[in-house]
Amino acid sequence: MGSTGSIGTQALDVIREHSDLFEAYVLTAGRNADLLIQQAREFQPATVVIADEDQYRKVSEALADLPIQVYTGSEALCQVVTMKPVDMVLTALVGFSGLRPTIAAIKAGKPIALANKETLVVAGELITALCKEHNVPLLPVDSEHSAIFQSLMGENSDIEKIILTASGGPFRKMTLDQMKDVTAAQALKHPNWDMGAKITIDSASMMNKGFEVIEAKWLFDVEPDRIQVVVHPQSILHSAVQFQDGAVKGQMGAPDMRVPIQLAMSFPKRLKSSFPRIDWWDLKDLTFEKPDLQRFPCLALAYEAIRLGGNAACVVNAANEVANLAFRQGRCGFLQMAEIIQETLVCVPYIKSPTLEDYLECDAEARNVAEKMILK
Repeated sequence: MGSTGSIGTQALDVIREHSDLFEAYVLTAGRNADLLIQQAREFQPATVVIADEDQYRKVSEALADLPIQVYTGSEALCQVVTMKPVDMVLTALVGFSGLRPTIAAIKAGKPIALANKETLVVAGELITALCKEHNVPLLPVDSEHSAIFQSLMGENSDIEKIILTASGGPFRKMTLDQMKDVTAAQALKHPNWDMGAKITIDSASMMNKGFEVIEAKWLFDVEPDRIQVVVHPQSILHSAVQFQDGAVKGQMGAPDMRVPIQLAMSFPKRLKSSFPRIDWWDLKDLTFEKPDLQRFPCLALAYEAIRLGGNAACVVNAANEVANLAFRQGRCGFLQMAEIIQETLVCVPYIKSPTLEDYLECDAEARNVAEKMILK
């Protein structure tokens, strides 16, 4: 799911590298019809889905000469993940849109390679309970959570602390005054990673790291006060685990998302790859810094949401998606994003034990509130 995005295209690189082991049975995209058509012609899946219904005719006509079923709409996303030949679902959709298809895949008993962190941010309690109920493995694709997952392999010791590393983004050294006037073009220039626009802006605001804290809480059953964010500008140590005896295990590697994608797809095996290796002689320094929550309040908001529990993280995610898009469109400033999220969290009613319907309604209400704040 999400084959035309950053994670999706890199997952297809893995399939190209190991075409004897992996087959893309279903490819889905949101609006990028041209790239989806190109991918479908190369990988010959049984089915493709273009979520944007306005693009259906274009995709269908372009693939008419191939034995490929073409569907459209959000409901189709929920249906194709349940198809019998599917062995694993890589969820690489952006934002809240990944929630319902992921739930459908879990209920169908499909192992999940999770790159859509918002699924756990919004409904972590529900998702983890469903995975237990249906005995479905949830394999992390984010480089940080994959690093934690790898550090825990073979361990039966209690986790004392998770060290979640962050690059710090492009504005790591800027003052608050300097950040008032930054543009979306500046924010989209990430120093280390090649990611989609939404997640790159989230990285610049450190909201992405806040979401990863929430994701780590649900993936590894660790309370937020035992998840420590450490700014590591070189992005070589992808994350680490500190155990009760004080020992620390971490996973290092070149900043290349294809490595954790491949591991999730091949687990428990490690496959050979041609992806970049660390050149140890070029590594002059590995540095670590404490994050500044005054300059990056989005990280503090994520911690607040997970401590509140209930629907709070759903509210924060929805408001962030609205504010993130507004910043990219030039409708709000960089620092205003945190203000919009904070005000939305205050305005939307708190629900202690939300159902799926509550999450869907809460998401819609939070988006409406956040949009009104931008229009003020």
